[in-house]
Amino acid sequence: MRPSMRRLTTTAALSVMIAAATVTAGPAAAQGPAMHQVRYTVTTDAPFYAKIYYRDAEPAVFSDYSHNPYLFSPMVEADVGPDQPWVLETQLADPTMWAMVMVQSAESPNFPTPAFNCELAVDGIVVKTHSGPKGALCSIRSW
Repeated sequence: MRPSMRRLTTTAALSVMIAAATVTAGPAAAQGPAMHQVRYTVTTDAPFYAKIYYRDAEPAVFSDYSHNPYLFSPMVEADVGPDQPWVLETQLADPTMWAMVMVQSAESPNFPTPAFNCELAVDGIVVKTHSGPKGALCSIRSW
């Protein structure tokens, strides 16, 4: 076989191998990390208007979060009470790092408040609860 023909055959064979490897590796890479079911529950000891910050998405890299934490921590205002919980279910790949719910008064700072309560469950297991007179934070990670 002539040298130029051998080079063409080698190049063609290498191209076929790279294409096969790419097709084989493609679906495995597209699956991504296993997702965990996360459930946030917020209540108060008496009906009250509250601000609730939560995390339902996680950044690709920590610096994305560091530069704009509110992008990853939306806030909702809701009427909550002992028989009127606020509940949100989402999925996170790393709830140990990113699962978080925080509740506080949406009223004037001098307005008397009931106790605030939060609960954080991952894959159906309650992993954190907290209560406080001015607010509550539930997170696996220490902030």
